Amino acid sequence: MFFKQLRSLSLQKNITLVLKSRFKNFKSSKVKSIGVIFDYESYHNYDFFRSLISDIGLTNNKIQFIAMLDLEKNKPNSWDVFFSLESFDWLGRIKSVDIEEFINQPFDVLISYYKTNQLELNLITARSKANFKIGLTNDEHRLYDFIIDIEPKDTDIFKIELTKYLTQLNRL
Repeated sequence: MFFKQLRSLSLQKNITLVLKSRFKNFKSSKVKSIGVIFDYESYHNYDFFRSLISDIGLTNNKIQFIAMLDLEKNKPNSWDVFFSLESFDWLGRIKSVDIEEFINQPFDVLISYYKTNQLELNLITARSKANFKIGLTNDEHRLYDFIIDIEPKDTDIFKIELTKYLTQLNRL
């Protein structure tokens, strides 16, 4: 119990520090790579993301997924990167090389496709080197550059809104 509270406080402190020091330097170039972070237990329809990427005009090798699982032992057999609470130490520091690689990838767009306020997902979103961060509404609005306020199950609405706004921003 004590370590969970300490981890939560440490994660929140890390998120706040990252968000305070974030420098927003938007490039207005076309989208060439996309990162997607999501909570696997809440939503895990890869076909939706693949059709979204093809509608945008990118190939499948230009998208990278990372998903959070409740337990590492529940990891599905897949080529995607997964992490759990075990990927963080009791001070909230990242222990996984896969997470560090995802964070350091300079995506043109990062899609944070989760609605719940989970500190681990928020930390990865905050630390990401992505140029433009898109998210669904949650308690921490400072994480995102653009918010589409929908439920994760409303994939058709998300696809329409994302393509509409990326076109208006001259990113497609």
